[in-house]
Amino acid sequence: MSWLQTLANGSLILNLHIQPGAKRSELVGLHGDALKIRLAAPPVEGKANAALISFLADLLDVPKTAVSLEAGASSRRKRVRVDGANAQAVDALRAQAEQAP
Repeated sequence: MSWLQTLANGSLILNLHIQPGAKRSELVGLHGDALKIRLAAPPVEGKANAALISFLADLLDVPKTAVSLEAGASSRRKRVRVDGANAQAVDALRAQAEQAP
């Protein structure tokens, strides 16, 4: 999967396409080589980035400090690193990405 990479230390790299300002925050599915996520937060003053970090931390059952924005702070295309996600949470994320409409 090109949107999900697992590093040697077990960390994940997620390639994301973000749609800020949506009615609700949700996983949409695949958008090309990225996982598309809609965020209810507006794209101003870092609110969407903060919402993304919270959304992914909840989704993967890790603390917010384990999620870091690697690239794309002011872009819809983002690369996020997640440390410490367990295999079950990652499998659930893969399944949600494939089943999303």
